[in-house]
Amino acid sequence: MSNPISSEISFDEDGKHVGYLRLPHSVTRSAYGWIPIPVASIRNGTGPTVLIMAGTHGDEYEGQIIVSTLIREIEADMVRGQLILLPMANYPAAAAGQRTSTGDDGNLNRLFPGDPAGTPTQMIADYIENTLLKRAEYLVDLHSGGSSLLYDGGNMLALEPRDKQEEAKVKGMLSAFGLPRAFLHAPNPVNISAAARRQGAISILTELGGAGMSSKLLIDQGRQGLLNFLAHVGVLTGDLVPGSPPCKTRFLRVEGRHHYVYAHDDGLYEPLAQFGERVSKGQAAARIHFPDTPLREPVTVYFDGNGEIACRRVQAQVRRGDCLFQLADDDRTYA
Repeated sequence: MSNPISSEISFDEDGKHVGYLRLPHSVTRSAYGWIPIPVASIRNGTGPTVLIMAGTHGDEYEGQIIVSTLIREIEADMVRGQLILLPMANYPAAAAGQRTSTGDDGNLNRLFPGDPAGTPTQMIADYIENTLLKRAEYLVDLHSGGSSLLYDGGNMLALEPRDKQEEAKVKGMLSAFGLPRAFLHAPNPVNISAAARRQGAISILTELGGAGMSSKLLIDQGRQGLLNFLAHVGVLTGDLVPGSPPCKTRFLRVEGRHHYVYAHDDGLYEPLAQFGERVSKGQAAARIHFPDTPLREPVTVYFDGNGEIACRRVQAQVRRGDCLFQLADDDRTYA
């Protein structure tokens, strides 16, 4: 079946158009209602199409601020091709400030390729993959750590390139974006990066801080990097282009389960390592304390691999299965 989401704006017309994607949603308070997903199209002639998203997770804020700012700043005469911008891609989650949707508990970045006959979040995933990404050569999806995680400054993620030609292109794009660190990772079929690859687009994701906050430094770096990236791929010209990336990028790799540390008990976690620290396999990562059982000794959790700390949990209270740390290590491919 076709996706029931409809757009108030045309993606085929030149000019700057702002409106909503309408996702039909019938509930007690509104029998004939629809969920409003903000969208903009800025198009001018021929050139690349770039889909720019934020609010995939609703408790990640830097990206929502950056995308909504660019909608106001960029005019059609600055564009060669098309920008499609979604500042609150999973609108129910973003409106509530939650990682997942309030309506169906859907995590948009775990539901691709989606389902046009599914839950609201599955419908959004299907529309993004099979309507918007089908039009695009590039995807930029702006994330941060959300309310439960904090990343060390500004980071980018990209899928492991499939050949030398793609490797050179991806490295050039990441260097042009120019956040301090770039991680390469294996594809996950339910994530948006895999959706982009299925549709023939190259994707860059960011992880900008987190902890449910918004950082001026990371908003400024993310905006500068994104504008420079858009100029690099040939879709943006004019005075907005900063002319240089914010930083020189280090290339790192996140390699599977051994780069993650998880809690195996419910309790309060005490971190034993911090940002900027390089850790080794077998090193103590954290202690889990049990104040409800005062005489019980804490349990020590250990790192299962070598690397530097890229991300850590924010809240001290943990349950079995909560992620405490993510590591990354230098990618020798780009050394």
